[in-house]
Amino acid sequence: MASKPSQKIALITGITGQDGSYLAEFLLAKGYQVHGIIRRSSSFNTSRIEHLYADPKSHTEGSMHLHYGDLTDSTCLVKIISQIRPHEIYNLGAQSHVKVSFELAEYTANVDAVGTLRLLDAIRTCQLADQVKFYQASTSEMFGKVQEIPQKETTPFYPRSPYGVAKLYAYWIVINYREAYGMYACNGILFNHESPRRGESHVTVHYIVAHVHVPVKMLFGIYKQKLESLRKAKDPN
Repeated sequence: MASKPSQKIALITGITGQDGSYLAEFLLAKGYQVHGIIRRSSSFNTSRIEHLYADPKSHTEGSMHLHYGDLTDSTCLVKIISQIRPHEIYNLGAQSHVKVSFELAEYTANVDAVGTLRLLDAIRTCQLADQVKFYQASTSEMFGKVQEIPQKETTPFYPRSPYGVAKLYAYWIVINYREAYGMYACNGILFNHESPRRGESHVTVHYIVAHVHVPVKMLFGIYKQKLESLRKAKDPN
């Protein structure tokens, strides 16, 4: 697992997600040694990053290394950061389903809000506050009941879900630690972004799947009706 003296080391939470997998690809292509934190599961949940292994069939690690851990466990976070001593940490891990956050409000706060605090404290515990660059994936859900259109960095926040509220805490704790301890810690406010790796539970994927499964006969009927409407519009007689 030892890195070359000049090789940068990055740690990614949420590496198995849409954004984490693309970020891992990007950093590996730039010569980084990439480490990812994944939760223990009885089923395989690494499909988005399997191609990044040195040998995908045997899951042999190359420049990508995975560690079992959880944003709710400060001990494991300290252990991982102390072990790999990263130059950059990207916190993409979260309970990110808005509807589910109402049903699992406490868990969402524990992961999305306090989980970010645990990471920042782990960096300080490992005495890396002046060496690590920390990136927090924030969300447009913090704007919630939007106060202006379009939104900008100075738009007031008005979150409307436990997810948005938890992310807003994370946003401000990052700013607080940057100003209080001089850490390189920043937020990126992410709006909706789609890709073929988008999780199936997200609403945009539901729309796409619904359209894909519309019967061909129904689509042909809609197409015929549209052609008929166009013909009548051009030739009212």
